[in-house]
Amino acid sequence: MRVIILSCAALACCGAADWPKFGGPSSDFAAPMDAPLRWPATGPRVVWNRPLGEGYSSVVVAGSRLYTMFRRGEQEVVISLDAGTGKTIWEYAYDAPLPADFDVHNTTGPRATPLVAGDSLFTAGAAGKLHCLDRDTGKVRWRRDLITDFHGSIRVNGYAISPGAWNDTILVFPNAPGAAVAALRQSDGSVLWSRHSFTVSYASPILIKAAGREQWVAQFSEEVVGLDPASGDVLWSHPHTNAEKVNASTALWTDGLLFLSNAYDGGSRVLRLLAESKSIKVEEVWAHRQVRVHHSDAVHIGEVLYVASGDTGACPIAAADLKTGKMLWRDRTFPKASLIAAGKQLIILDEDGTLALGEPTATGLEVLGKAQLLSSNAWTAPVVIGKRIYLRDRKSLMAVELE
Repeated sequence: MRVIILSCAALACCGAADWPKFGGPSSDFAAPMDAPLRWPATGPRVVWNRPLGEGYSSVVVAGSRLYTMFRRGEQEVVISLDAGTGKTIWEYAYDAPLPADFDVHNTTGPRATPLVAGDSLFTAGAAGKLHCLDRDTGKVRWRRDLITDFHGSIRVNGYAISPGAWNDTILVFPNAPGAAVAALRQSDGSVLWSRHSFTVSYASPILIKAAGREQWVAQFSEEVVGLDPASGDVLWSHPHTNAEKVNASTALWTDGLLFLSNAYDGGSRVLRLLAESKSIKVEEVWAHRQVRVHHSDAVHIGEVLYVASGDTGACPIAAADLKTGKMLWRDRTFPKASLIAAGKQLIILDEDGTLALGEPTATGLEVLGKAQLLSSNAWTAPVVIGKRIYLRDRKSLMAVELE
């Protein structure tokens, strides 16, 4: 194991907001905007572009620094970069052997996104190795291994669940009998609770407040559950599965409604969570198979959902009414995209590396501009800070700016 510390100029990010975790500050892949973005006549200005290494971890942003992960040879690497230049500030590399049944077809690199909490950085590697690092220096504060410490297991596509924070804990998913999910103390990694025997899938949890209670919404292979963050108790549960028993897309919580979607002959549903005596009642508002989200994200602008809808093939962008599930339109311009809701616009990154700015209307998508910027499996959702957009594909990372 090694820590590399390099000096570089510290330039400020182009916006005041941070992006401390997967899905952004509110876990809904939304970037607030003071005014609409404009697509430059000559296309986005490339601020910097650099090779990175295998993986799909998104970046997180804290002030003038970025953090992400990648694989280099037999090691996984956590890296801190200068947001203004893309230069390395520090690296922490550790040995990361992969399980024998690990599917290496798409990448051997990390899938989960780091988490910034206070002055700590929490990371989860593709084989379930967890680290808490000092985010200024990269020094290790503590480490955990989901397989050896909990007798857990990793599914064939690797550990993909980004850590979540609540008070002084982080949430992880060892996928072990009696310890499908666990809460660790942020300061030292000690186990505060480990519970349940659900089969873990790939979707990251979100923290919400519903029916008067804070709760983790966690998708497992056959159900979605609400967990008390203090104890791990199940507050409610609802069936949510598909032919492959894979839930990979992050849930979306807005205006008292919980949107869930999967692929593999699955579909979508919206749930409402209601207080009932001392329990929580789950009401299914609608469900159908017209919308199916594979591994990308869902966003909303007002009361309209926007997703890349499909299974493992082409997934056109689709719009649906959040409250009724009514399909409004489909647009086949982009085969399979990740989305960011930027005010009333959409930042679109297609898997072929095309970045676009779109403006959804009542009848379709108006594409304001697009440019081919990346190439190799651009499956990682963009991160938007002001007018700057951080983009990653399987092997590289870049920063661009709109107007």
